Amino acid sequence: MATETQESTPTEDAVRAALATVNDPEIHRPITDLGMVKSIGIAPGGAVDVGVYLTVSGCPLRETITANVTEAVQRVPGVSSVSVELDVMSDEQRRELAASLRGGTAEREVPFAQPGSLTRVYCVASGKGGVGKSSVTVNLAAALAADGMKVGVVDADIYGHSVPRMLGADGRPTQVEDMIMPPSAHGVKVISIGMFTPGNAPVVWRGPMLHRALQQFLADVYWGDLDVLLLDLPPGTGDIAISVAQLVPNAEILVVTTPQQAAAEVAERAGSIAVQTHQKIVGVIENMSGMPCPHCDEMVDVFGTGGGQKVAEGLTRTTGAEVPVLGGIPIDLRLREGGDEGRPVVLSDPDSPAGKALRTVADKLSSRQRGLSGMSLGLTPSNKF
Repeated sequence: MATETQESTPTEDAVRAALATVNDPEIHRPITDLGMVKSIGIAPGGAVDVGVYLTVSGCPLRETITANVTEAVQRVPGVSSVSVELDVMSDEQRRELAASLRGGTAEREVPFAQPGSLTRVYCVASGKGGVGKSSVTVNLAAALAADGMKVGVVDADIYGHSVPRMLGADGRPTQVEDMIMPPSAHGVKVISIGMFTPGNAPVVWRGPMLHRALQQFLADVYWGDLDVLLLDLPPGTGDIAISVAQLVPNAEILVVTTPQQAAAEVAERAGSIAVQTHQKIVGVIENMSGMPCPHCDEMVDVFGTGGGQKVAEGLTRTTGAEVPVLGGIPIDLRLREGGDEGRPVVLSDPDSPAGKALRTVADKLSSRQRGLSGMSLGLTPSNKF
């Protein structure tokens, strides 16, 4: 009988192995690696008590952590019941965690600007507001994440922040020492000044404050190992665009315009900043590129035609490098609805006209990233544009 009891009682190693499959929902790394497992107690008969450290008091995801730990440990053979006790890390433990996550790098370092970084950084820019730049950013991010990539979005449009709503990211950032853990939605990590302001309060800042906010978003937020980081820039060529060029000089530019000539001229001016900042323009995305007629399926050119091509040709002349049109996104009611409801159309209705067009652009960006990863391994990229 003693042998039978010993065989049916789970071991601490087995329980710890189960806990290693539980990721912190904000940091996205195993809680065993983060020093979050405080204790493991196993009683005769298979009753298991697990002590877990939360990074901060009042952690908004405490129930998620409790549920995930309980589920993982219950799968261990011989476990009859699981009890989870939550505690809070000490200041010293948080400092050690922050140092571990930084990997010993300097606190104010922007990881994406460091030599050897494999993260593609895209600045989604436009000449004027109202061209759907944020909608494009959110849907490209969601499509890339759905394609298996690790994606982050910085809502750098400080005055007109709208990304959290459009992405359905209603969580709040958590601070661990001087590091910020960003919430995520649809597999995309996101940070926005709107997560730090009460209600719909306006942000009334001047240049130095804008630069400081962007620097914090890039350096103080724990992004982990991203494949792609998208920055939704404010319209035009103001302080934020200049700050991005200073903080992440390797960032590349995606220009969003509409077909109408007036918008195209302004978009071309916005893209031309790349000549002064020595950044590469990846391509032009034409949004609101006609509307499918609900009766005959023919395209109705609501805002004219040719704007995207005009911008691409103008930027090609200005920069001396070929700037392609990456795609045209048709006017689609489902795209607007998805933005209002926090459900990107590339996920909620991928076969819609807008969903297909956005996924096509995302596929091109995905191919570029795979090419970068392949080159880092000594491979030859097979699909570039």
